[in-house]
Amino acid sequence: MTVRPDALSADQARRIALGAQGFADARPPGRVDRRHGRRVLDRIGLLQIDSVNVVVRSQELPLFARLGHHRRDLVPQMTAAGDVFEYWAHEASHLPPAFQPLLRWRMDAARDGLGTWAGVARIAQDRPELVASVFREVAERGPLTAGMLQDPGGGRGKEMWDRTPGKWALEYLFWSGQITARRGPNFERRYDLLERALPAQVLDAPTPPPGEAKKELLLVGARAHGVGTVRDLADYFRLNIPESRSLVAELVAEGRLEQVAVEGWREPAYLDPAARRPRWIRGRALLSPFDSLVWERARTERIWGFRYRLEIYTPSHQRVHGYYVLPFLLDGRLVARVDLKADRAAGRLLVRSAWGEDGIDVGHVARELTAELGELASFLGLDGDVSVEPRGDLAPDLALAVARP
Repeated sequence: MTVRPDALSADQARRIALGAQGFADARPPGRVDRRHGRRVLDRIGLLQIDSVNVVVRSQELPLFARLGHHRRDLVPQMTAAGDVFEYWAHEASHLPPAFQPLLRWRMDAARDGLGTWAGVARIAQDRPELVASVFREVAERGPLTAGMLQDPGGGRGKEMWDRTPGKWALEYLFWSGQITARRGPNFERRYDLLERALPAQVLDAPTPPPGEAKKELLLVGARAHGVGTVRDLADYFRLNIPESRSLVAELVAEGRLEQVAVEGWREPAYLDPAARRPRWIRGRALLSPFDSLVWERARTERIWGFRYRLEIYTPSHQRVHGYYVLPFLLDGRLVARVDLKADRAAGRLLVRSAWGEDGIDVGHVARELTAELGELASFLGLDGDVSVEPRGDLAPDLALAVARP
């Protein structure tokens, strides 16, 4: 006899997803410090790193969304204290050091030049003596940037994004797990030996078999999502989807995941057995395009009915909503989106366009969004000054709300 899977309503799944990502809790009052940052990281597993700085570096926004106002150096503090290290997870990401053994199979793939790592590994095949020389420099003089190498191995190539051979050597050593890196004040990687950046107990930890490591990463994705499809869980650490299907089946058989049916979802879903089931969600947040709540666009549309695309690389005349658009979360719903720019010279947060979703209470959303924009402007040191340009169906009401004392 086949046991019918448990069922969740669409609203239950939405609240579980928000609870897993930390949005069922109020922002902490008072001083926010590394403890709060670690708590966020324990929940969501990683912070995606991105270089776009039109508002702020993306890795700061998920912390602001969940913690509110705090010192801007929280991520560097966590890095310096060893709370996080950088490696390829969803994309380049800040991760808890305990995840390093779970990613050694990926480091081995980079060392062997397998799949997407073939280009990175070419330097080790073509110039092994340079790679050895660069490693010695890191050992003797690290942490150092590519520009600090005494022997960069030659000049840059002719392509726009090409690098010196020395930089390729550093990247190969980094992605293959032979060295690590931390971000400097100008977002540059500063490469160093593993033992100078990661705890000894992490480096001494045994390397799990690749299949077991991937199962653990799928469980991290499940805890961070609360509930998700195989594709959702695999995407969290960019795992192979067909392989993940069989691994998820093993996790269900072991009782570490529960298969459920979710109203309106075409594919089976998998629930973290320990997932919270909040009765309601209250609060507001502006979300980075790279926030783990919304980075998988198909999931975002499935759960919230919110079609979201990043238009940074779209020609300006073809953009629908803007260059750097942040979804606005209000009381558990994605109700609006705003194209933002930090105008640092003028000391203001510029809203280049504002758009509301169908069926919202426009006045209420405009007032709440105004308050959140003011908080973000203050966090960015822009004196709380917000300026709204007249583009988007929400822009007139938002401009009126911003103008009111």
